[in-house]
Amino acid sequence: MSAEETLAPADGLAAVAALRRLADRLEDSAVERALRAGWSRPQVAEALAVTRQAIHKKHAGRLAAAGVQPRRR
Repeated sequence: MSAEETLAPADGLAAVAALRRLADRLEDSAVERALRAGWSRPQVAEALAVTRQAIHKKHAGRLAAAGVQPRRR
């Protein structure tokens, strides 16, 4: 029996939700560090295998509030 099979469904779902929150925090931090280091949004998007627009939509407000100005192409 695998570890996954021993978890109650609620426990498994809670673990997935916790991992998503952690992944979001890690992404936020990594994107901010990259932009502060001079990476462009297209570079960040390529590294994350998403579109430049997805990076903008997800991070623009938070980054602007933190005073991060992304480098232009």
